[in-house]
Amino acid sequence: MKSIIIVIDGVGPVLFERSAKARRMNISVRPGGNVRVAVPRGVLFTQAEHFVYAKRYWVQKHLTAQQSKKAQNAPVADRAGDINRTHARTTLITRLNELAGMHGFTYGRVFIKNQKTRWGSCSVRNNINLNMNLIRLPRHLIDYVLLHELVHTRIRNHSVEFWLELDMYVGNARKLRAELNAYP
Repeated sequence: MKSIIIVIDGVGPVLFERSAKARRMNISVRPGGNVRVAVPRGVLFTQAEHFVYAKRYWVQKHLTAQQSKKAQNAPVADRAGDINRTHARTTLITRLNELAGMHGFTYGRVFIKNQKTRWGSCSVRNNINLNMNLIRLPRHLIDYVLLHELVHTRIRNHSVEFWLELDMYVGNARKLRAELNAYP
């Protein structure tokens, strides 16, 4: 058995996953309130369950922090709701135009797509592809993605020069990148 979900009192459902890489049990609370435990080889799932029960106050504290962070970063669109592609197109392109005008960028065409793994991309013709799910993110992360793609119209790679220029516009690009990567 590779994984199992067990409901733990005071915590809720917890995903226990067998991990060949884990050397010790590891609890993580992910955005959305998902609790995951990496269980190394040689450790029984019942032992892992007792481990989480012993650490339930730590888990509760982090679940509460996730909920308050989610409320603080209210998204532009409801995370659970359907996304209207037309609404996403209008909102994202309007903001892209504002940022491009404010910082002197030019770009080709804009395409709004329902992508699985990318928030955005920029082609060699300076066409910008944006994931319609961007609309679900907080405004500051939308701006980060849009500016990231606009900087790619000038610098085609992720060199030190790229990150320095992006930092001029967003201030803390690496921190925003980490925050964006925390979204499911």
